[in-house]
Amino acid sequence: MKLNLSYKSAFWIVSLAIVIAKILFLFRPELDLFTEEAQYWLWSKNLAWHYYSKPPLVAFLNYFSTAIFGDSEFGVRFNPIFFGLATAWVTYLFGTYLYGEKAGFWSAMILQAMPFWWLVSSFHTTDTSLTFFWVLTMFWLYRANKEMKTKWWILAGLAAAIGLMAKAVVILVIPFLCLFVIQEGTLGKKWKKLVLFFLVMSLGFLPFLIWNIQNDFLTFKHLANLAGAGESKESTFSIGKSISQFLEYLGGQLAMISIFLLPLLVGAVKNVLKYRNQEKFFLIFPALLVFLGFGFLSFVTEILVNWTVFTYVGIAIIMGDWVKDLTPFWSKIRNWGFGISIFLPLFVMLPDFTFLKSIPALQKGEVKLFRRMSGYDPLAQRVDFLQDSLKLEDVFVFSETYHMASELSFYLENHPQTYMLNMGSRKNQFDLWSGMEQFKGLKNKGVFVSWNYDSPGEFAGFEALLYEEEFPVYFRGELLRKAKIQVWQNLVEYDPFVPETY
Repeated sequence: MKLNLSYKSAFWIVSLAIVIAKILFLFRPELDLFTEEAQYWLWSKNLAWHYYSKPPLVAFLNYFSTAIFGDSEFGVRFNPIFFGLATAWVTYLFGTYLYGEKAGFWSAMILQAMPFWWLVSSFHTTDTSLTFFWVLTMFWLYRANKEMKTKWWILAGLAAAIGLMAKAVVILVIPFLCLFVIQEGTLGKKWKKLVLFFLVMSLGFLPFLIWNIQNDFLTFKHLANLAGAGESKESTFSIGKSISQFLEYLGGQLAMISIFLLPLLVGAVKNVLKYRNQEKFFLIFPALLVFLGFGFLSFVTEILVNWTVFTYVGIAIIMGDWVKDLTPFWSKIRNWGFGISIFLPLFVMLPDFTFLKSIPALQKGEVKLFRRMSGYDPLAQRVDFLQDSLKLEDVFVFSETYHMASELSFYLENHPQTYMLNMGSRKNQFDLWSGMEQFKGLKNKGVFVSWNYDSPGEFAGFEALLYEEEFPVYFRGELLRKAKIQVWQNLVEYDPFVPETY
């Protein structure tokens, strides 16, 4: 018996099944928060207009979600699960608006098969809300450009403004929109609407400007450093290194789309070039602009794989339109590419129901993949136990990385503010908060925890070492690594490394 499901119903069945899978992943006991997630959670306990490296939205989202669900992994991960579903829904609506419900369905399905979507919808980073507000901005901009109704220009401006508070890269909508309207030949008729859009969007710059005026424009310096402006003058240009960086960038982008979907991508792009429809140009142009821009930068500096992916939602819609009416042969290619692309992340993320992950090669790969998400909860439990068993009072906990410090703050009982002792890293948010200097000479006890160092070294001098141990952490019964835990008494010297790079 054949079920006659509507495309909307099919969308919700598949999408909610994926949500259930992500919740199962969330409750895997051997996995903790990703270190960046822990850092952004700690930001939510120190709310500000902006932060050293990122806008404030990620922190405020954590603030509201943990106020509802508590300071728990679900409290943090509710955000990517919600925004991932919302991004898929807007993609469905956008595809449906352009090409009908069948195209909308396949647009959302292809999006949810892309590895980049699994990353932004499974882990709460700045890309989580960025991707949603980008596609929402593009959807409302398209309606504004087509229907010429003022409300769509205002709504698109508001979505872009909130997107700017997720990640400053949303500013790229400005050159895209200007170039699109110019090539369309409608600048004379639409310039007032464009000004309205940009004025509303500019509201999103206010937190960024307020904080940077108050903090010596540190974010500008940080972004300049990421672009390569802060590199040493002694560094020399290497053709081999530049080509290697570009190839790594290119490979990373293809992987984020899924190599199993590449035949569909090629077919969809050929269709765009063949018919040259304005709506398809609107969808593909942002991805092309960002891809080429960061591709050029990859020759001179390292480009992280996630920097471009927020624009790839438009590619999913182009592919969704192309695959909706294929020949039987290409339908099989579509179904197999989609099926494999969905199966692989599910296999990686779900608990080992099939016991296939116990195969040594697969288990080794899983350990490598989840290394930065394991061991922090048991490590924090050990620190809590030591504080209780050693009857420690007036204790502060610190580490040499913001990764460890943030994870410990999240997993320690009562979620205390932890501290980072800079022993050689670049600037980060911990450098702007009150640090360990406040405990100098106060007879407090400091607990040092590190994966990498045996002691605080010359960067922090204490009166006496009270206790130390190496604590092993395990992943599914296999030794993962060991952490050094030291209990020190009375901070008497504090001389952290002062970074010159941003």
